[in-house]
Amino acid sequence: MLSAQAETHLPGICPESLEVWPMAVAESQVVLSDALRLVEIEGRGRGLVASQPLKGGQIVLRDSPILTYSAFPLKQRQPQVSGLSYSRYCAHCYRCLVAGAAMLTCPSCSHPDDGAFCSPKCQSLALSSTHTSWMCRALSYLRNCPPLVDHQSDELQVQARYLVAAYSLAMVSSLAFQTLLSLDGGGAQGGEKEAEVALFLHSIISSLPFPEGISPPSVEMTMALLAKDRCNAFGLMEPFLENRERSVRAYAIYRNASFFNHDCLPNACRFDYIDTAIDGNTDIIIRMIHDVPEGREICLSYFPVNVSYSERQRRLLEDYGFSCHCDRCKVEANWSNEDDSGGDETMEEEDDENMEGSEGENNEIEPEGDDDFPHAYFFVRFVCDRENCGGTLAPLPPSNGRPSDVMECNVCGNLKKDEM
Repeated sequence: MLSAQAETHLPGICPESLEVWPMAVAESQVVLSDALRLVEIEGRGRGLVASQPLKGGQIVLRDSPILTYSAFPLKQRQPQVSGLSYSRYCAHCYRCLVAGAAMLTCPSCSHPDDGAFCSPKCQSLALSSTHTSWMCRALSYLRNCPPLVDHQSDELQVQARYLVAAYSLAMVSSLAFQTLLSLDGGGAQGGEKEAEVALFLHSIISSLPFPEGISPPSVEMTMALLAKDRCNAFGLMEPFLENRERSVRAYAIYRNASFFNHDCLPNACRFDYIDTAIDGNTDIIIRMIHDVPEGREICLSYFPVNVSYSERQRRLLEDYGFSCHCDRCKVEANWSNEDDSGGDETMEEEDDENMEGSEGENNEIEPEGDDDFPHAYFFVRFVCDRENCGGTLAPLPPSNGRPSDVMECNVCGNLKKDEM
């Protein structure tokens, strides 16, 4: 762990702070906004519940990241890959850099993937926070580390980026680093393979040129940070294209958005406007999909809702360390003829009787309904039918207190009139 002198500079980095804030939450409810409060939920840990009746389209949370990092491996990407050009992004806000437009660079590295900025504002903010001189040196060191760059997967290289970003955060803001440590790590998971990855990454990170007076972190700290990332990172996505699978350009970790639990039929979904927002373009915006009463837990889906039952369970167990027992999963677990390759695609083909039978009063979707297919209505009304999209539809925010009848897809951005 860090030396005593380092702890004076970085009080938030000590392992003892890992559980202080979560334990305090268990003793009381924490009000995050007029719409949400943080509570302990039996069997689910911390979660967010509605502190008042909520309407479809209502924005219940806007959260700025405490940490961001690139989703690209450390190897420099080639200008052409199979004849296709690729996009470059601002190394601070991750907006797409317009080809041919003037851009600013890091005075030390000018790396095309890590040291280019879209504006003087982003350059200035980056050099004091997300691309400090230490982080610049650390990334340069990692890019010239053959055991990492030449012999390890892209995913592991991205994990190394995250660890560098986390320790840079500790040097810039011990309070923000303490917040990162306070997030849920999902408990014991991964087993021997994950331990080997953590030990390898720790050996690489420990060899970085840390500032004078700061010794490398402990392996326990490295393992704890990797767990925080695994359970809490949100992907900042590429724009939607019908003929190409959507990919991640960067990852962000948020203090409050991390408290949303998963449900395979969520009542809220995330929106971000990374290339179009004027300010706060890396903020995450959570909007209600439909009405819910006060006291109801507000949940997101951790992946597209059209993923099959077996794939959902696999991903939740491997990535987050739990199995899902939501109402939808209870039904699908009993389907003897489930087809993993396309079982969810039949949802849109169910007859209208099943769809209509699952709608609750005041547009609230009740999990109870048709015993064979309680979620058919959700897929018809709240899942985008655009080719290769599968995003979630939510009403636009209410205007002047009036609900909107226009639905927006959180993946492709398509707008459609709600006719139900």
